[in-house]
Amino acid sequence: MASTSNTGSDSIPGGDFQPYIPAQTAMREFTLRAVVIGALLGMVFGASSLYLVLKVGLTVSASIPVAVISLALFRMWSKFGGRDATILENNIVQTAGSAGESIAFGLGVTMPAIMILGFDLEITRVMLVGVLGGLLGILMMIPLRRALIVAQHGQLKYPEGTACAQVLKAGANAESRAAASVVAQAEAEAAAKRGAVAGVSAKTIFTGFGVGLAYKAMMSAFKLWKDTPEKIFGPPLKAGSISAEISPELLGVGYIIGPRISCIMMAGGALSFLLLIPLIRFFGEGMTDPVAPGTIPIGRMSPGDIHGTYILYIGAGAVAAGGIISLLRSLPTIWHGLRAGLVDLRKAAVAHTQVSRTDRDLPMSFVSGGVVALVLAILFARPLHMNLLGAILIVIFGFLFVTVSSRLTGEIGSSSNPISGMTVATLLLTCLIFLIVGWTGGGYYVTALSVGGIVCIAASNGGTTSQDLKTGFLIGGTPRFQQIAILVGATASALVLGPILLELNSAGTAYLPVAKVAPGLHAPADAEFAGSATIPARHAVTIQDTNTYRVWQKLDDAGGRQGKYLVDDSGAAVWYIDPGINPAFKGEAGVGGGRTIFEAPKAMLMSYIIKGILDAKLPWALVLFGVMISLVMELCGVSSLAFAVGVYLPISSSAPIFVGGLIRWLVDWRMRHQLREHDLDEATLAAESDKSPGVLLASGYIAGGAIAGIVIAFIAGALPTVDGDITDWARTSNPLFAGPHADWLSLLPFVALTLFLYLVGREVLLRNTPGRDGGSEAS
Repeated sequence: MASTSNTGSDSIPGGDFQPYIPAQTAMREFTLRAVVIGALLGMVFGASSLYLVLKVGLTVSASIPVAVISLALFRMWSKFGGRDATILENNIVQTAGSAGESIAFGLGVTMPAIMILGFDLEITRVMLVGVLGGLLGILMMIPLRRALIVAQHGQLKYPEGTACAQVLKAGANAESRAAASVVAQAEAEAAAKRGAVAGVSAKTIFTGFGVGLAYKAMMSAFKLWKDTPEKIFGPPLKAGSISAEISPELLGVGYIIGPRISCIMMAGGALSFLLLIPLIRFFGEGMTDPVAPGTIPIGRMSPGDIHGTYILYIGAGAVAAGGIISLLRSLPTIWHGLRAGLVDLRKAAVAHTQVSRTDRDLPMSFVSGGVVALVLAILFARPLHMNLLGAILIVIFGFLFVTVSSRLTGEIGSSSNPISGMTVATLLLTCLIFLIVGWTGGGYYVTALSVGGIVCIAASNGGTTSQDLKTGFLIGGTPRFQQIAILVGATASALVLGPILLELNSAGTAYLPVAKVAPGLHAPADAEFAGSATIPARHAVTIQDTNTYRVWQKLDDAGGRQGKYLVDDSGAAVWYIDPGINPAFKGEAGVGGGRTIFEAPKAMLMSYIIKGILDAKLPWALVLFGVMISLVMELCGVSSLAFAVGVYLPISSSAPIFVGGLIRWLVDWRMRHQLREHDLDEATLAAESDKSPGVLLASGYIAGGAIAGIVIAFIAGALPTVDGDITDWARTSNPLFAGPHADWLSLLPFVALTLFLYLVGREVLLRNTPGRDGGSEAS
């Protein structure tokens, strides 16, 4: 049972903010079942996210789906005689379960680049990068909680964290509702006076969940309509394009973050796809030779080719500059948060009862000691090939981008957080420093990638942790327990994702005869060999080769592709090992039969950057163009970081977010019209908007679309034949998926999805809002 003392007053962080569960309330929270279930769900979501990032380079936030599943599991358990979970237990589940997605993204973006660069992908290296990066990001986020979550409560929305809190409150059990704060109970009473019941909010969320799940399944699994309609313009705006990934989760994210940030992001996308790409095509149309870093003439490039070849570098420069500017602006707030964290050292001798439950973090002694221990582990772990300079860079860039990631997550959410852009910036700066000190060539590729991988995971997990801490701040969770839960969840996920990554690669690996791919290739006399190997059992029966060969890691393209070869005793290369992740011969199944391959687009970009700098081939002009874009936006008084995100991301990602923001603007305009007689200030209006049915439905859209995407990824991997048959049918028989009118016909379901969001969102009712006479009214 929860116990509440209403005498006295705890210091409530965030000004007068009162969480759902008061700080004075003692309630079941950090339980073994909550941590175990959260860790298991984190592994599942991490594995699915790893599959997605290897396929398309994207993931979605796992917090809300994990929260929804947690509510459903414990509610089902209670129907069989078990004990239902409190809202704080469900919060621990989603906290522990959210770490897997962020670690999966970091591993999928960086580690495959090691293979692309011609090195062996060792299991110990992958697991170390996952564990060390995940823990480092969490530890660095802990002292920033007060500065970014508490002090910036009114400014940084943390959309997924806020939505997750709404999910947990809507699904709270009777025990949690009874222990809710006076403010929360007053809102519930006001809703009851309007004829609403406690289950209405939960019904709205789960309706959105069902709609999002069904919509995404029909679109992506059954191919009933095209998922990314596109229009490519002709002259005079030749190569300009507009497209939209019409998914429910991105529409929901746009609604939650609101019109301002979504419009700034869309402006960045418009600059890329409606100005820069047509401009590049205009000036490069008549060129017969490729323009570096491109490998084909610009006149033969599609808008996507131009974006991948040139705009990504511009966007990376813009994101790096915007992140540094954001960090400089945040220094006073960050210093305040660090100073408040250092006060914890002095509080160690004070009884816990003198510190509010909702303001208890892990002590700074634990945080600082943990960071030192992780740095030592990074420095002395042999598989990482790390040196002292690399370890120092990890600490510096880790703190920089954990801070930037948390602030950016607060503005635009986890799903749109350009962690890969921060990783690009990390690799740019790391490789530049290596270049200055003379560390060039293949020997330093792995060191640079290890730095980038750990920082990428730290930044990704820092953003995820801040979302979780925002959820806990809103519902009244104990920060210390959440921080322990995500440390456990991150470690568990990192330990399983390494083997999964290697297995996904191994399952798609093919052994190709060198006579077909590099005839006459021999290893040089001074070549170094990485041990010996035989053809694996899964290929040996078909290949019928039981010989033992030496393993040669070829690091250049002279005489044949770089990569791993099996060489006989005479030095002649016999077999080329074509990996399943970013294979060199995508149309070649090899002697070993069919294969499932992964493009790993982000990892390919990382490999380009490392080779470009350390081999002196990086297009610095493009990077500096991006830096100038961010500086111009800052001079115009516009948030350069949000704009840079739009420049970096495909416009197909920004467009549905923009639509969601426009729907939020329409709903807010209607709300202001309805409530104009009450003379409410902007803060109260914003609070009412955040509690509107539209936010709850958008939260359901995000959860339903995310879970559908994960299930679809599993089906596509487990049943490739079925997925292929459905795709073939859609291409030949479904006019909404393929054909001359598919692009505009596929918008019809998205219009229906958007219209439903508006119709639900506009039902904004005043909840216990003071009227002009100072009384309490409900309309």
